[in-house]
Amino acid sequence: MEIYFKAGSIISDENYSGIFSYDERIKKYRALAYRYVDIIKKPGIIDNVFKDKKLEISSEINLRPYQKKSLEMWQRNNYSGTIVLPTAAGKTILGIYAITMLKVPTIILAPTIELIIQWREKLRDLLNVEVGQIGGGEKEIRDISVSTYDSAYLMAESLGNRFKFIIADEVHHMASESYLQIAKYYASPYRLGLTATYERDDKLHEVLEKYMGGKVFELGYEELNDFISNYKIVRIPIDLTDEDEIEYEKNHTIFLSYLRKRDIKINGNMNFEDLIRSSWSAEGKEALMAWRKSREIAFNAERKVEYLKYLLSKHAGEKIIIFSEDTSTAYLISREFLVPALTYMTSGKERKKYLEMFKSGEITVLATSRILDEGVDVPDASIAIIMSGSGSTRQFRQRLGRILRPSEGKASYLYELVSSGTTEYGTSRRRRKGVPVGLNDSA
Repeated sequence: MEIYFKAGSIISDENYSGIFSYDERIKKYRALAYRYVDIIKKPGIIDNVFKDKKLEISSEINLRPYQKKSLEMWQRNNYSGTIVLPTAAGKTILGIYAITMLKVPTIILAPTIELIIQWREKLRDLLNVEVGQIGGGEKEIRDISVSTYDSAYLMAESLGNRFKFIIADEVHHMASESYLQIAKYYASPYRLGLTATYERDDKLHEVLEKYMGGKVFELGYEELNDFISNYKIVRIPIDLTDEDEIEYEKNHTIFLSYLRKRDIKINGNMNFEDLIRSSWSAEGKEALMAWRKSREIAFNAERKVEYLKYLLSKHAGEKIIIFSEDTSTAYLISREFLVPALTYMTSGKERKKYLEMFKSGEITVLATSRILDEGVDVPDASIAIIMSGSGSTRQFRQRLGRILRPSEGKASYLYELVSSGTTEYGTSRRRRKGVPVGLNDSA
């Protein structure tokens, strides 16, 4: 039985165990490329899918005990599956070590240009090899290449038999409908997913088990005390001004009244779909505007900025990242305290400059919206201040991870500034789920 690759499929002139289906157009049998690993189990296969190529690579990487254990579990699962470790636990190092284990052509996928560039630089440093890049205006394909999910998806039909090993960083992205085509159209028999937060609110992560091998290893922050800095999480209630409290209650009441009248249930994450579908009426639009206004008041409470002054003076000289859910707050903080703001509107060149200045200590405070939540290698910091955020545990873990890289004598703090008497408290409780806390509300 002879097999070969074509446009995201494995083609054969024979059927095998019901894996293939007959394609009348080409008069041959066809299976999605990801089934390659099952097909080659048949004795006597003439395999024309991959060129048998071993890479001459090595590294002097020393793994931590939990990293070794995670790769052992992945190896036992036929070099397939996802490893879940917190931010700052060394997932990149773990992935690079896995490449040295297999020594086969490898493609590393990541959701952002910044992340693939970081992977490329780390691969060059540790493996001393030239690394290809697909995405970000580059299309240089080498035996070890980095790619955005977008580029890997667009080139799946042509690259599907180029790499025997796929590493999917932030693998939860692959569960989306379009990116899942990568997993289907690449024949790669070896697959490693890396993420700090595997589960998705929409439950789509469940499909990854079929195409990436499922979750094989997971550790949380509480199990990594020897490898991360000591940290405490402090939630600080901030009273609204009398004027803001009146305005918040007025708008929140309008919103809640609309939900009750329409029998719209809210469980954790807002069911915007039902709300927006019914917002074409004048009453619906009024409710949506009221929700936005109440949210804006809670997020941008005037007294939060006043308390921020205290925290900045308390931790003067330490490296501090101030997180907000929206760009307007980031720019407000930037103007108020004369610190750089990093948002989706910040150019790549400017962002890189600010991060380098932060790393060198030339600046010690950064204000940011969601741009640093995922996919950017942020220099070491010891203080994180959340001015506002979503109820996403993923976002919260990513923000906490920014301050956990260990160094001698380091003590890290994550402060949540939460508007008293608002829905921010419920949001804070949801995002903390599964994250051990050092301290609760502090007067």
